[in-house]
Formats: sequence, C-alpha cells, structure tokens
Amino acid sequence: MSAPLHTPDHPWRGVMVATTLPLKDDLSIDHDAYAEHVRSLLDAGCDGVVPNGSLGEYQTLTDDERARVVRTAVEAAGDGSRVMAGVSAYGSAEAARWAEQAAEAGAGSALLLPPNAYRADDAEVRDHYARVASVGLPVVAYNNPHDTRVDLTPRLLAELHARQHIVAVKEFSGDVRRAYEIAEAAPGLDLLVGADDVLLELALAGAVGWIAGYPNALPHSCVALYRAAVARDLDTALPLYRALHPLLRWDTRHVFVQAIKASMDLAGRPGGPCRPPRSALGPEAGAAVRAATEKALADGLA
Repeated sequence: MSAPLHTPDHPWRGVMVATTLPLKDDLSIDHDAYAEHVRSLLDAGCDGVVPNGSLGEYQTLTDDERARVVRTAVEAAGDGSRVMAGVSAYGSAEAARWAEQAAEAGAGSALLLPPNAYRADDAEVRDHYARVASVGLPVVAYNNPHDTRVDLTPRLLAELHARQHIVAVKEFSGDVRRAYEIAEAAPGLDLLVGADDVLLELALAGAVGWIAGYPNALPHSCVALYRAAVARDLDTALPLYRALHPLLRWDTRHVFVQAIKASMDLAGRPGGPCRPPRSALGPEAGAAVRAATEKALADGLA
C-alpha cells in the first residue's frame, strides 16, 4: 500500500515538520541556520515544514520576526506548497492577517488553533475559522484541547469541513479513538497525526499526514517510520516505532521544545537555546533526553 501523497493539490499531506527555530547566543533568530535546516529536512525526505508553530516559539516573536520566518521557509523550500504556516493568534482578525501574510509569501496552507485566549463556544469557533478561511488559503485545524481548553469534536470538525472552512485536522487530543469518529462524521476530512507518540496508531487508523516534531532531530528515521506506518508495513514500522518512542513521547510534554532542541544538538543539528520563559531542561529531564537520544544515535537512527 502506497503512502498518501503530498501534492500541490494536497500540500498538507505527508511528513510536515513543525520546525524549531535556531537562535543565536543573543537569542536573535539565525535565519541562515533556519534556511539550512529547512533544506536539510526536505533533503532527508520530509514533505514540508510548518514554521511559526509552538515548536517554533511563535508566541515569543515580534511581528517582523514572525513574518520573516515564513518568508525564509518559503524561499528555502523553493516551493511554497511545502510550507504550512502557523497562523494562530489570540484574535480572529490577527489570525486572518497572518493567513494573508502567509498567502502573500507563497505558503501552500495554514495551521490554525481555535480561539485560545479563553474557552470559546461552538459558534465562536465556527466564526473564527470562517474569518481565517475567507483569506483563501487552505486551513488545517489544530485540535489541542489540553492547551486551548477548546475541543474540536468530530461533530464540530464535520461542521467546519462542510462549510469548507478546513481541509484537514491536526489531531493532538491523544485519544486514538477520535480517528474513527472523525472518519464517520466527516469522511472527506484529512486526518493528520498531531502528536509524535501516537503516530503508528493514527497512521493505521487512516491518517494521511504527520505534523511532526522529532524529525527536527532524526529526520531520516522518522520519515522511514511514517512511510512504513501509512503503508501498513508493520514489520518495518513496529521495530522503528519502539526504538523511537522513548524520544517521540517528549513531543507531548510541556518541555517538548527544549527536549527536541536538546536532541538536535546531540544529533549535530541546529538546536540551541529557547527564548524565555522557556529555560533549559532540568537535570532529570536533560539526562533522560540525552540517554534516549544517544541510544538512538548509537543504534544507527538519524
């Protein structure tokens, strides 16, 4: 069984890496290093990148920085369809403005959280997605009820899809049963894996993409895992999943940015520091990430 393809018509499919952002010692953005990181991920077989997501620390960026990150990603990718810009913001008008900026920069799609300044009701969620979808860029909904306190239920997703406000959902609830409920409620809506540590389960349930964290550090192995998982090649996928899972589970912990950047440093990729309020990993977490990463590298994962 072949993997669902990333194409200009479906630019949200495949392995879309939620990119970390290289920072210099003074915590300014190293745009040259970021461009090289984007190119290296595509060279390793990833289908595209997602700038200005949580892994990219978008909440700490100025407007000018955030806009330039998207432009850098599009230029480095050489093909805007390979860029899914994070456009989440506290206000719907602001999110729509970021979608306009992404479209002008040439991005192929946008990733959008529901309103996250407070717990919005269904009507407010519908209006939020309608306003951003009106820009014309394909919108991928991001269901993260843990952080937003807004749950994009299968029923609500089906409504958003029927109104043509979303084309896919990044499913981060952690409940793999949602995959089947979403398929029943909205059979035409593309399901994307949103959390690294449920990749295999959601791939087997029909996911056609992975908005991924750990390919930042180990892109070749993660791409091989994804391709095998969506092809239902369990002889290949299951051993890889078991080997990578001690790292993949860090993607769902509150120190996920620091953990993935620490793994990148060990793998010879541009990890580096984070902007405050994120600080370095504590001794226990740092030791655990180091041990898991060093074991993966020693086992030939890259």
